[in-house]
Amino acid sequence: MVSRVIPVEPFDLVLFGATGDLARRKILPGLFHRYEVGQVPEDARIIGSARTDMSPDDFKAEVRAAIEEFTPDTPSRVAVLDRFLGCLDYVSVDAMSDAGWAALNDRLRPDVVRAFYLSVGPSLFAGIAGQLEKHGMATPDARIVVEKPFGRNLETARDLNVSLRKFFQEHQIYRIDHYLGKETVQNLMALRFANSLFEPLWNATHIDHVQITVAESLGIEGREAYYDHSGAMRDMVQNHLVQLLCLTAMEPPSKFTPNAVRDEKVKVIEALDPVAPTDIARGQYRADEGEDGYLDHVGDPQSRTESFIAMKVRIANWRWAGVPFYLRTGKRLRARVSEIMVQFRDPPHTIFPNVEPVHGNKLIIRLQPDEGITLRTTIKDPGPGGFRLAEVPLDMSFAEALGADSRPQDAYERLVMDVIRGDQTLFMRGDEVEAAWAWADPIIEGWERTRDKPFPYDQGSSGPEEALMLMHRDGRRWRQIGG
Repeated sequence: MVSRVIPVEPFDLVLFGATGDLARRKILPGLFHRYEVGQVPEDARIIGSARTDMSPDDFKAEVRAAIEEFTPDTPSRVAVLDRFLGCLDYVSVDAMSDAGWAALNDRLRPDVVRAFYLSVGPSLFAGIAGQLEKHGMATPDARIVVEKPFGRNLETARDLNVSLRKFFQEHQIYRIDHYLGKETVQNLMALRFANSLFEPLWNATHIDHVQITVAESLGIEGREAYYDHSGAMRDMVQNHLVQLLCLTAMEPPSKFTPNAVRDEKVKVIEALDPVAPTDIARGQYRADEGEDGYLDHVGDPQSRTESFIAMKVRIANWRWAGVPFYLRTGKRLRARVSEIMVQFRDPPHTIFPNVEPVHGNKLIIRLQPDEGITLRTTIKDPGPGGFRLAEVPLDMSFAEALGADSRPQDAYERLVMDVIRGDQTLFMRGDEVEAAWAWADPIIEGWERTRDKPFPYDQGSSGPEEALMLMHRDGRRWRQIGG
């Protein structure tokens, strides 16, 4: 299977925070790959910007080093890289003063798509947006991209939205969540809404429960200050996991347009029931065999911030009445894996005597590391000597299905190209962000009132025992992380 590459229009993309880690690891290598396959046109212009004072040639040298480090070494890369660097420029600006903004404005062309990517901390969003408006760069067709976190709670999220909307309209604001750019996440919509096989079964009548897992094998090293003021709830659940929940549970939109899709996602968030404290298990990874634990990393033995959370969530609507959604995410777990597992109900009656019980089918949607979809079905165990049943997978790996030479786009590649195309389908709307915080805030406020400490768990495990009990008391089991 060969994917079709459709070039985007010529554009000027200003990348604020261009010398930062995210720009080096993801954004600039992603733009290079889109250029390499012919989606970014030759006359595109990528303007790096930061407080660092450097020449355009120095910036190009840094970008070259980043691309050589973070992209595959292919025979054509050297020649293509030289041409790509010709699209780059650099202007030093200060978000807190007028320094450099006039020079940046002089670099922009009036007749091409104009986008501003804020790969900086949220505290700079309003200042940069204000400078863009002050210096005439926030034109009616300009687009502004902001990275998470979108606030720390409902109040700050609203303040952030108000600040951005002073200078840009909602249709110009792209709140980026890289999980929504993953190929498999989008295939979840295709799986549900482009196939008659699954949608009739996608409801409480046929589905027993859903598990959404985002597990990481690394700790918080390098992010200690941010993470200890955030925790797994703010860092992962309120945005990434809620977004995966929305795409799994949403009603079919009337049409595949940005606002129609996002309308249905907002309805899911607004239908979330409050989560009881007994339906939540929080954890912290502890020191283990010479490895420092969470408290060592943050340097605070009294920290009550969770590095793991599991919770049971219910959606109060007809489609999902009585179906629990189990969410789980954490650091220093057994493996790095992100997946959605849909557990269908057991058959209502078995016709096979004297055999192990027949269990319901499982649909596993893998987001990382190996993107793909698996449907586990029950068949007769081959061979003579009696009738036995066995569970086998119908497995589709994207790498195998699309060919060995095919490479699914990185999430940032797709999302940046969507910004240039003006497609907001995979970006969060302001009311969507606020609805998610309105659901999450009471949960976090409950922890702050009780001041309970998270349960410790071993590094390389599946989390604290309390998370296992969350499932066991319902007569269910977590799917093994990495398995």
